[in-house]
Amino acid sequence: MDERINERNNQGMIQELSQERLIRREKLVKLQKEGRDPFHITRFEVNNESANIKKNFDALEGKEVALAGRLMSKRGMGKVSFFDLQDKSGRIQLYARKDELDEEEYNRFKKYDIGDIVGVQGEVFRTQRGEMSVRVQKVTLLSKALLPLPEKFHGLTNTELRYRQRYVDLIVNPEVKRNFIIRSPFIKHVRNFMDARGYIEVETPVLNTISGGATARPFITHHNTLDIDMFMRIATELPLKRLIVGGLGIGMDRCVMMFTNSDTIREVLLFPTMKPVHKE
Repeated sequence: MDERINERNNQGMIQELSQERLIRREKLVKLQKEGRDPFHITRFEVNNESANIKKNFDALEGKEVALAGRLMSKRGMGKVSFFDLQDKSGRIQLYARKDELDEEEYNRFKKYDIGDIVGVQGEVFRTQRGEMSVRVQKVTLLSKALLPLPEKFHGLTNTELRYRQRYVDLIVNPEVKRNFIIRSPFIKHVRNFMDARGYIEVETPVLNTISGGATARPFITHHNTLDIDMFMRIATELPLKRLIVGGLGIGMDRCVMMFTNSDTIREVLLFPTMKPVHKE
């Protein structure tokens, strides 16, 4: 009985999702017919970001700013609408009043969907509740989201789906975006650390004619021109040791991806590693 109920609920969710996709595509077709195709807009000048506005609010209050980002939520209260705009630095609230915007532009703005990317020009101010916001004076639709984002309460929790659709994971899970941002300076620091100690960064082959990595199961592919099977890289020790034999002395493979074809999904995923080799 429970399985039937779950199946009906899933079918209902699929139908609802399909309907929402259809509505979004119809909105895009309408925009194109009106000559306002967002995909033809290739440039929008920005002069600020959400995090900087909040950090320097006292200096920017009352000044005009231009920023762009993705609409993450929206809510209306009579002639006033509130939106949350997410850019690469964070989120900020947008405040739009019907009597402060062109009526046609305000009505279009209200119909924009969560996930749409917009460019906004407006004045920095604080609402009556103390929320740092941007009072919208002009809004430009830069890209139409044809697929709905995961609903806010449950979010994107399926591990496999998160890895398959990393772009959605980055949109809805701020902690994942933070990990990506941290990774770049961390790798830079590791490189600087090794450079200061005389290591030379080299690259090793991704495809090998023999399987390395001890007992680890490799990914196998086929080279059509040479008509031979090849194995994707699991370990880099052998190429680095050959560099020592060749007289390089000390070498460090760049932060590379290893390909382990194991039984569990956690181990099948690609993982970066660095292998420094030092000649004593």
